[in-house]
Amino acid sequence: MNRFREKIEEELAQEDEPVLKKEEPKKKEPAKEGSATAFFRRLFVEGAVSKETATDMLPYLIFLCVLGMVYIANSHMAVKNIRDIDRISKEVKELSWEYKSLKADLMFKSKMTEVAKKVDTLGLEELIEPPKKIIVQSK
Repeated sequence: MNRFREKIEEELAQEDEPVLKKEEPKKKEPAKEGSATAFFRRLFVEGAVSKETATDMLPYLIFLCVLGMVYIANSHMAVKNIRDIDRISKEVKELSWEYKSLKADLMFKSKMTEVAKKVDTLGLEELIEPPKKIIVQSK
């Protein structure tokens, strides 16, 4: 009800003649089971929301629940993708470092002095004089 209208009616009634006040019906006190249960009981039982309107709103509520689950799943998938990207980028960095170290090691081992040291154990030696050219004469 409009409280402002009630105040004006009371003031007018006091000015003109005494009028008997209407007794307002006492409101039912909510059950003392708990605030949540009392709220829902008052909402559904006392007529704030009828069973028909609640049933009519059910598809919309189901749609909102499905939309919420899709939102949560999307969030989880995004976090999983970010973790995978971080893991793979770390792996790529490690493989890059390994490649660079192996390349440097190969360059060091392919130097002429290093090859000579390795071959010396087999009994091969470095040439001191330049190679000779063999010429075959055909008849």
